[in-house]
Amino acid sequence: MPHAPRTLVIKIGSNVLTLADGSPDLMRMRTLVEQMVFLLENGIRVILVSSGAVAFGRKSLALSPKTDAISRKQVWAAIGQIDLIRAYKELFSDLGHPIAQLMVTREDFRDRTHYLNMKNCLEGLLKNNIVPVINENDAVAVTELMFTDNDELAGLVAAMVDADTLILLTNVDGIFKGQPSDPSSELIDHVGQKMPDLSQYISTHKSSFGRGGMLTKMTMAKKSADLGIEVLIANGKKDNVLIAYYDKTLRCTYFEPGKSKHNQKKWIAHSDNYSKGEIIINEGAKKALLSEKITSLLPIGIHSIKGEFLKGDIVRILDVNGKRIGLGKAEYGAATARDKIGVGGQRPLVHYDYLYISELN
Repeated sequence: MPHAPRTLVIKIGSNVLTLADGSPDLMRMRTLVEQMVFLLENGIRVILVSSGAVAFGRKSLALSPKTDAISRKQVWAAIGQIDLIRAYKELFSDLGHPIAQLMVTREDFRDRTHYLNMKNCLEGLLKNNIVPVINENDAVAVTELMFTDNDELAGLVAAMVDADTLILLTNVDGIFKGQPSDPSSELIDHVGQKMPDLSQYISTHKSSFGRGGMLTKMTMAKKSADLGIEVLIANGKKDNVLIAYYDKTLRCTYFEPGKSKHNQKKWIAHSDNYSKGEIIINEGAKKALLSEKITSLLPIGIHSIKGEFLKGDIVRILDVNGKRIGLGKAEYGAATARDKIGVGGQRPLVHYDYLYISELN
């Protein structure tokens, strides 16, 4: 059987697509599109998650000083998205490749049906050699339901389409032990599955154009790698960055992928924001779930239950000290589950197939 083509999700940050004065860097866009076309023509399926709408909008229209910060961002996003997607459409079309635009909010991922609808749409586009260009719909997103930034969205999309690789393009070569601007700082070029926490090395400074920083990139990279997706954080301002990826000569921070998880587990892994209740488990259940053995969460291992949930809802799983163990889909509601706490011989509250054990505790 022939191997399925590699699927690559590329996220381009606002700081890559804008010049120092905040104006769009159209030359950078052009060279990145040329490199993406090179990948496409070498048999790699490409999905693009692109920031930049707010930065494009900010440059094209000055708003009244009386406009509040949220409205300002919504207006600039709505205006700038047209310019952003038009630029991509022209650049890809000039090289013979059609694109499609998908505007999403976190609400679109809230349940398995919505999730599968979007997955089917993306797979249909890829099968027809159309490049999906995805961005968060900042113009209508409610603040509480916004993605942390497009890194989170890119990680979710990579999980959804069972991508092999996720590349997060920013304006530095990766994660450094020190300030990236300091020539003596060492680049962390490889992050293994058992790598200690790297947050000590990361500045909390954020780009003036984007919402996220390196900390959110690292968090999303580790989660994606845990799901079996290799992740690279690299410098999108460098010439031929995607060619270097293809040639395996890219200077970057590489996150080694773990064992690939089933797609439903990938969905559950990204469902923390939709969880309805908490299952507190005892030490015996914790030991079983964290072992290499395939284990479902049984009522005998439950210490207590917080909140209300129904069959099919996502629930958080914690130990007695409040440390997060993972997420799962409830096989029955909280009322029934409370009646079964500590009782043996019962069917699982969370079946192994719908259980995601977090490595990011």
